[in-house]
Amino acid sequence: MRKKVTIAGAGLVGSLEAIYLAKRGFQVEVYERRPDMRKVELSAGRSINLALSARGWNALKAVGVDQYVEKMAIPMYKRVMHAVDGSLTDQQYGQDGEAIYSVSRGGLNQLLMNLAGEQENVNMHFNYKCVDVDLKSASATFEHNDGNQKNVDADMIIGADGAYSVIRSKMIKQDRFQYSQHYIEHGYKELTIPANSDGTYKLEVNALHIWPRGSYMLIALPNMDGSFTCTLFFPYEGEYSFNSLQTEQQVYGFFKEVFPDTLDLIPNLVEEYFQNPTSSLAIMRCNPWTVDDKVLLIGDAAHATVPFYGQGMNAGFEGSFVLDQLMQKHGEDWQACFDEYSKIRKPDGDGVQDLSMHNFIVMRDKTADPKFLLQKKIELHFSKKYPDKWLPLYSMVSFSTIRYSEAWEIGQQQEKLMQKVMDVPNIEDKWESYEVEQLMLSLIA
Repeated sequence: MRKKVTIAGAGLVGSLEAIYLAKRGFQVEVYERRPDMRKVELSAGRSINLALSARGWNALKAVGVDQYVEKMAIPMYKRVMHAVDGSLTDQQYGQDGEAIYSVSRGGLNQLLMNLAGEQENVNMHFNYKCVDVDLKSASATFEHNDGNQKNVDADMIIGADGAYSVIRSKMIKQDRFQYSQHYIEHGYKELTIPANSDGTYKLEVNALHIWPRGSYMLIALPNMDGSFTCTLFFPYEGEYSFNSLQTEQQVYGFFKEVFPDTLDLIPNLVEEYFQNPTSSLAIMRCNPWTVDDKVLLIGDAAHATVPFYGQGMNAGFEGSFVLDQLMQKHGEDWQACFDEYSKIRKPDGDGVQDLSMHNFIVMRDKTADPKFLLQKKIELHFSKKYPDKWLPLYSMVSFSTIRYSEAWEIGQQQEKLMQKVMDVPNIEDKWESYEVEQLMLSLIA
């Protein structure tokens, strides 16, 4: 008899997890509080385009869905930094040919829902919000939009219901359960650079564009239709903030002063600024991620993070991959599987959160700093010559499956080492020299 699994949440991770479990022979029932997004128009203004990288691709490939995602993914081989004066600076992400991929959140979610729904042992239910959970019996109560409730029994429940997880809220009431949430001072708002009249792109397409301005920044990722989705990361309070820009004149004046080259790129700037919602950003941590062999948290429900490393989705997808590997390892021993999952993934959840906040500082402050750009150029140059001795932090996170916790620890050690390299007199003129190369080799040794 098939084991029955209830998944709360049909978002990116919940839909992929349904595919993983279906391929293992489980009977999967997915409950989603929102309407079926495949049948309604996608709402604008809240998406944040996603950057799919090695961990995400690895998880998609393991269940054979990567080939479908490739058709909607645009490779971004580098960052392009836009200065206030309009000058551009490039920074290559990895070695030649390595890229992160821009994908539409809504488009990818619809695809994964379709692929999950095609599995004969997956049923998807929409407009059902979870209102109660029995953590010991893996039974849950869902309420439909019409007010009717249904009790659902299963062998296990997987909470893939996002940053504000109802499953996690029930787990919080357990003795010694650890939980914290931290909202950063910034929120975000989405804007749009439309395609040219002939459908071409207004900016270089195979790049992630950044306007770094210290305490705030604007980024732009390409879409398949020739447009770019822009995201303004901005403080809620302060001289320049969501609270201070209250009129059309203030918004236009701010962009003219701080992001002047975007005025021609974003024709509906003022309208979108006031029409599109302002959304908050938070890091949420909890421990443990499981209850016995009955309940398990995955994705944002377990480790919600800020989007500055583009790893929220990749970390969630990797969680499904790791869980599947543990199911293979432990067979029918779900207790051992769940215990190991919580134990080994928790440090990586913390790691991706630390990395995400670190990269926020890098993106908004340091990508405009010539010395920082030189440091990254030195690291990439050295890594090409000695790939067995040095892998830059960004490459560890985006182009490998090294554990997040390990990448974060190694990255901190590398940063200390690189500060000694950057203190070399006239490093700007001799960064490719034998002297600098030998210094790095000696510091590593």
